[in-house]
Amino acid sequence: MPPQLVEDLIDRIHKAEGLDVVAKPLSKAVARAIPHGPLKDLLSGTWLGHPLHPMLTDVAIGSWTSAFVIDAIGHERGEAAADSLIGVGVVSALPTAVAGLSDWSDLMGAERRVGLVHAGANIVAVGFYGLSWLARRDGRRSRGVALSLVGATVATVGGYLGAHLSYRQGVNVDRNAWDEGVDEWVDAVDEGELAHGQPVAAQAGEADILLVREGSTIHAIGDVCGHAGGPLHEGELDDGCITCPWHASTFRLSDGAVVHGPATAPQPVYDTRVEGGKVQVRSRG
Repeated sequence: MPPQLVEDLIDRIHKAEGLDVVAKPLSKAVARAIPHGPLKDLLSGTWLGHPLHPMLTDVAIGSWTSAFVIDAIGHERGEAAADSLIGVGVVSALPTAVAGLSDWSDLMGAERRVGLVHAGANIVAVGFYGLSWLARRDGRRSRGVALSLVGATVATVGGYLGAHLSYRQGVNVDRNAWDEGVDEWVDAVDEGELAHGQPVAAQAGEADILLVREGSTIHAIGDVCGHAGGPLHEGELDDGCITCPWHASTFRLSDGAVVHGPATAPQPVYDTRVEGGKVQVRSRG
């Protein structure tokens, strides 16, 4: 298929507001089913320091691809292995889908629409692979192989859209990945602008900084939430942490560490000092 035709088709998905009729209520239902807390952190990959969903996809894709190769070779000794791999792929697709839905519930607009079609394609693919496994189990091998080929085709479409979400739309890409830091001490704000316990946004060179005074200590971390770019200075402070106003990722002010997801990467952290009435910052480490 010509690349431009693919681009045009995906652009139609971007603009297909009719998909919102399904996407919006479904997204809200997923958010209710997976509220912010330990389960959300688990499915987001907060504990892993990396989004969980992309890693889980390798199990299903690897199993089904291996089954495809064994089927293509066509030797009877490999039939049981191929059948088992089809089943492993189907079973592993379930937690993969749950993790993906958790991530998808945080999306909006074009990203949410593409994600909906991505999920739909993968559900259809899992259905064909499930039917393939049943046909193989019942001794209808040719039918089972044919169904798995259909599943592979649909899964390829789903995989393409998943890659588009990541590499074109930047879903779950750390928004601070290209932060070059501040190598030298740079003025950020006047010291008088910092009241105790009040988040303040500042610019230090090219970096967006969040400053918070707690007693005699001034904390400074990146103001752009790494999860989806939310403005942390508009979030809530509690017990030495700041919670993003967009998706409730929570970061520790002292070192930028992720306390609760869906964020998976820590915020850039800065050392601070006061010189001549100015609060200065410099990247830590």
